[in-house]
Amino acid sequence: MTSTIVVAGGVYAERCLWPDWEQVFGSAGRAACALTGGGADVVLRTRTSDELALRMTAQANVYGISFRPEKGEQSIEFDYVHPMAVPTIRPGLGRIKPTSPIEAEGDIVLRFGMLESTVKSKARRTVYDPQSAFAPEPFGDNGSSTEHLAIVANRREAVELGRKADPVDAARVLVQEGAKVVVVKAGAEGAYVVQGASAPKFVPAFQSDSVWTIGSGDVFAAAFALYWGVEQADPHEAALLASKAVADYSLTRALPIRPRAALAALQFRECAFHPGRVYLAGPFFTLAQRWLVDEIKRCLESMGLSVFSPVHQVGPGPADIVASADLAGLDGCEVVFAIVDGIDSGTLFEVGYARAKGKPVYAFAQNVSDEDLKMLEGSGCRIGGDLVSLLHHLAWRV
Repeated sequence: MTSTIVVAGGVYAERCLWPDWEQVFGSAGRAACALTGGGADVVLRTRTSDELALRMTAQANVYGISFRPEKGEQSIEFDYVHPMAVPTIRPGLGRIKPTSPIEAEGDIVLRFGMLESTVKSKARRTVYDPQSAFAPEPFGDNGSSTEHLAIVANRREAVELGRKADPVDAARVLVQEGAKVVVVKAGAEGAYVVQGASAPKFVPAFQSDSVWTIGSGDVFAAAFALYWGVEQADPHEAALLASKAVADYSLTRALPIRPRAALAALQFRECAFHPGRVYLAGPFFTLAQRWLVDEIKRCLESMGLSVFSPVHQVGPGPADIVASADLAGLDGCEVVFAIVDGIDSGTLFEVGYARAKGKPVYAFAQNVSDEDLKMLEGSGCRIGGDLVSLLHHLAWRV
């Protein structure tokens, strides 16, 4: 008999400026589409506006999803400048009208946190992804119940739910409180599977030439729900397959998840995360330049990397003081991320200095001629115009 998995959560509009992207997914919509390649029947439960329901219905018809939306008043949209940007949410969080809980019941439920509501679920096996940047909701607080609970959360959510400063320690608390397994997603580093009293098991990230992060956590949760929830695989095995599914999605943006045999056969290389200090080289003389430096610094730090940024750590001053302080900072770093658009002389000097010292350089260039990049390329710099991919490649040193 074919299994059925109920996916419940938000369906939202998504837009990204660079690279260009516009879809209607949200966590629940994307996960439902991702699951349709796994052999189970997929039911999508949500509450959304007529406009987004109509657009999601088109997706559901293509993917073969049973879609039963409840009528909502608001269309919620996420706008990203780039895939790792903090999104602008419309309407603003203070203007999103809370609605009554959505009911979701089935043998297997994949439940996501929502902005405008909550999902009250009842199932034999439940995978819960709290999906909250602010205040993740404990699983049972809204009356949800399950025989077997898996929590898939990022580090911040795990800390909030488990009330411990260390994400793995927080996950252990959640296991003590009744979860069968907790998977702590750690971004470019990978993930950790915490189960019972045993030591946490590490799950590596897998390398892809292109990295697309919008919805990658949704795909991970969907794959884990498929393998742990439907197929009842060992949690560590399920998480390994989920990590590989994320690499495949990150490379292609394609859904659904490949069948298990095809996914297992993919030859993605395991990534080793390098937490060393990064020197952030780049001009900061205009508003646009300074915004980009600040944004890249935020992204690197959100990945768990330490950053030395001359504009932040040294600041303005006379040449003899600034130059020596900047180069001392570079000497203390393991790797350089350089913004080379504009061909700033100081940035190019720092790149050459770093290469002479044998330090790897990752050069972000979107509007630079091949001729101007010749020395960077010839000296072994990794050059790319996709910001998020280049940041991940730096973290993995690939």
